[in-house]
Amino acid sequence: MKINLFRLVAMVLASFGLYCCATNPYAQTNKSYKKQVKAFTRRLRQVPVITPGADSLFMSDLWVGATNFNSRKPNFVIIHHTAQSSTAQTLQTFTQPRTQVSAHYVIGRDGKIYHMLNDYLRAWHAGIAKWGNTTDVNSSSIGIELDNNGSEPFAEPQISSLLKLLATLKKAYNIPTSNFIGHSDIAPTRKNDPSAIFPWQQLAQQGFGLWYDADALTSNRPADSSAISILPDLADTTLTAVALADTLLLPADSLVSQDSVPLHFNPLEALRIIGYDVTDEAAAIKAFKLHFVQTEVNTVLTKTDKQILYNLYKKYL
Repeated sequence: MKINLFRLVAMVLASFGLYCCATNPYAQTNKSYKKQVKAFTRRLRQVPVITPGADSLFMSDLWVGATNFNSRKPNFVIIHHTAQSSTAQTLQTFTQPRTQVSAHYVIGRDGKIYHMLNDYLRAWHAGIAKWGNTTDVNSSSIGIELDNNGSEPFAEPQISSLLKLLATLKKAYNIPTSNFIGHSDIAPTRKNDPSAIFPWQQLAQQGFGLWYDADALTSNRPADSSAISILPDLADTTLTAVALADTLLLPADSLVSQDSVPLHFNPLEALRIIGYDVTDEAAAIKAFKLHFVQTEVNTVLTKTDKQILYNLYKKYL
């Protein structure tokens, strides 16, 4: 009787296990997630806290714990496309230890959102990357992967879900508007996602990332009217020759070229101020065009490209 009862219990437990696996095919990888989180929890709870290199430092005999603290929070959102064929393939990639890659969120073509990692934990999505003076982007960012092979339009339900998610993240962590960027922005020599098809302008209109002003492309229009306000009206017949000569000797910085970009404008300096790593100048230019121009994505800055760059440069100052 006892043996039969034991077998019955074993069968029930086995059936329950099969049911759980059938309900969630990621049950095993979820266990791995919980195990790693517990390990991090134990590390945070260590008292006194571990000091790197303590053996070589003049440490106090007493440990004094601070009373005012909280978790660090993300300050950037990095958007990717998966370059894979389906959401299922991406989920499998991000749940295999050997791949060494992950993201906080994956959004399918149908708009379904998979939250794979706590926002306060460090995902492995950025790789070797740099934005401004930030050289460890993974430690300060949230990674969002969009199910897209890199050559197709992004589905409307997917972008709709993305916008809602970005609004939530921006509010929750007070992320600056300018800090919503793409993988290609932070890794210009390695990456081209989320592709030239990605609707950056639509995101910017909702407050996620910056975009240039439409009137920045108006030809023969000064980019900053105040820059030339000191120039006289040459039609003024009362202007003396001496006054005209003095005016025309103004520094070049006070003048603008006919394409609305100052004559002294330095494109590479502007790219650096926006955030791009300009160590590889050609790669930085191409990454900029991939995000903000999205046509003729190459390493050449045209007149129009410079107008766009100058307008954005002023926004980032």
